[in-house]
Amino acid sequence: MTSLRHVAERAQVAVSTASAALNRTRPVAEATRRRVEQAAAELGYRPNLLARGLQSKRTRILALLFPAPHSGFGLTEMQFATGAAEAASELGYHLLLSPESADPMEELRHLTGLGLVDGVLLMEVRLDDERPEFLSESGVPFSMIGRTRDPGSIDYADIDFAATARDAVAHVAGLGHRKLAFFNLSGDTYAAQYGPAIRAAAEFAAAAEEAGLAYVGDFRPGSAEAGGRAFERLMQEHPDVTALAVMDDHAAVGVIAAVARRGWRIPEDLTLLLVLSSARVAEMFHPRLTTLEPPSAELGRLGARMLIDRLQGDGPPQQRLVPCRLVVGDSSAPPREGVMA
Repeated sequence: MTSLRHVAERAQVAVSTASAALNRTRPVAEATRRRVEQAAAELGYRPNLLARGLQSKRTRILALLFPAPHSGFGLTEMQFATGAAEAASELGYHLLLSPESADPMEELRHLTGLGLVDGVLLMEVRLDDERPEFLSESGVPFSMIGRTRDPGSIDYADIDFAATARDAVAHVAGLGHRKLAFFNLSGDTYAAQYGPAIRAAAEFAAAAEEAGLAYVGDFRPGSAEAGGRAFERLMQEHPDVTALAVMDDHAAVGVIAAVARRGWRIPEDLTLLLVLSSARVAEMFHPRLTTLEPPSAELGRLGARMLIDRLQGDGPPQQRLVPCRLVVGDSSAPPREGVMA
């Protein structure tokens, strides 16, 4: 097995110099560093992270914590993780994906108690989340993808829900629609004070009011079946709705089926938008849906970089909001004729 001594001999440096060059524990001349790194690559040397951590008190391992979604870890969630992993790797860190159990706090105590991670990146943040307070009190560096109700001086990267809602409303208003409905995430998710569900609800209502659109926002289907039922009830109570934004992909499947059962077509009879879904997911629908695509990979990268910056020094808190990108598909059109605004 290749050891650090083999690398040092090949690079013609002392073992301590080879260690410093690879672990960045002290300054090493750039030419020497390149020679050591080349020797390590040629020999296929991989450092023992645990041994290195015992020496330097750092493992260069970050943990990405996320409550496992009931519907599975999908494409959009993977983009968050991929972005974070890429940013961590570029800066010499490894990212550990850690799905949380039924008791997230127990999982967090266990993970941080092992002493094998330098810091924690939180996902799926609730407005009144317990995890940031625990990490702060424990002295464990962390950052968030998402934010609590009052993040204070915590580093975070999150979606700009106000800008996203304004873009969605401007899109449907520009097509001539005068009444918009919004289907949020499931009732359980909303009741748990999941940040995106609460903020999206508030910002869509505010954007519609600002644009002068009539608005319906008290629906929270969390499945295809519930989405179909919600659409039927929406049409019974608000038959003049001509545009619908849906935040749950599965609920959108149920909406499309319910539209077809009525003998309607999208977009001729209903403009349908996905909210917080990637363009690749929207392309799987027929017709291809217009979507507000979240900046998942960018947020993942920002969150990881913020955490590493925090590990490397005490600077001012970094807090970034990034809007979704409107990707117009085949599900947007002017309202059907004969609808009273």
